[in-house]
Amino acid sequence: MANKARFGLTLSNRGVVLGLTNPAEILEMAEAADANEVFDHVWVGDQIMAKPRMESITLMSAIAARTKRVKIGPACMASFPSRHPVLFAYQWASLDLLSNGRMILAACMGVPESENLARLEQVNMGIANRDRGPRMEEGIEILRKLWAEERVDFKGRFYNLEQAFVEPKPVQDPPSIWVTGNPRLRTGEPRVIERNLRRVARLGDGWMTTAYPPEDFAELRRRIFEYAEEYGRSFEGLPCALYYNMNVNEDREAAVDESRRYLNGYYTPQIYTREQVEGWVACGSPEQCAEQLQGFIDAGATDILLRFPSWDQSGQFKRCVEEVLPMLT
Repeated sequence: MANKARFGLTLSNRGVVLGLTNPAEILEMAEAADANEVFDHVWVGDQIMAKPRMESITLMSAIAARTKRVKIGPACMASFPSRHPVLFAYQWASLDLLSNGRMILAACMGVPESENLARLEQVNMGIANRDRGPRMEEGIEILRKLWAEERVDFKGRFYNLEQAFVEPKPVQDPPSIWVTGNPRLRTGEPRVIERNLRRVARLGDGWMTTAYPPEDFAELRRRIFEYAEEYGRSFEGLPCALYYNMNVNEDREAAVDESRRYLNGYYTPQIYTREQVEGWVACGSPEQCAEQLQGFIDAGATDILLRFPSWDQSGQFKRCVEEVLPMLT
């Protein structure tokens, strides 16, 4: 019997910049996900200059106003190191109020300065590439204090607070913070992989990743659980979420081709190989897509966030809901 998993819909707010979708379609798809109980959450992308798109806080506010049931979050909050934690804690508390406690924050250190336009973002936001991880860690600590305490004094490496506060407080006590970790098990440096996973294990209320194939996902998850025990924590029962893609088409070659063209445009100047596309996109017939997703569920994915690398967003949504996900739930 298949393990139960929750599913999320990832909306392409970068697609607005690239002419792949428009704001009206994004909000309509959020409403459609809210009306269809197969989806538990709705997600938007986030970045300032590295991968330009509609601003995530603004978009999530609109989604909160147009939905009633689904949880809402950024997949992931790549601009986290660039956002001042006091202002961001204030914005997030208000979002949590507007959504009646439906927000999930997926904190992320963003992309290295060598990728996309990340260098321009870091230069203009005053962020050193080496500080992305430490800034994220310090920011998470400050957010949790501001949401829980009446007044906060804090002396850190990047921020010093004196009697800081956020009012009104969020509905959730406190809002969940999932920590993003995407180390490449087969090509990454062991010390970088360990540092990344230990950050998740120490700070996360959940884990979000793009790790594939399923056996790599399972191994990274195992290490997080192991490190969490070293910190006196248990990751058992916490979300282990996979950010993934799907293109449903009985002509599998056509699905792979469209996905590759879409991802190459989305992540320019990065060029995706066929191997990468087939690893990060469930491609083919509904049965083939379901089988590929099931592998990650069996590997321990509690949540799967699906994006459609296709120019037919509504058509893919319909096939996902009616033909693929029923096989997995």
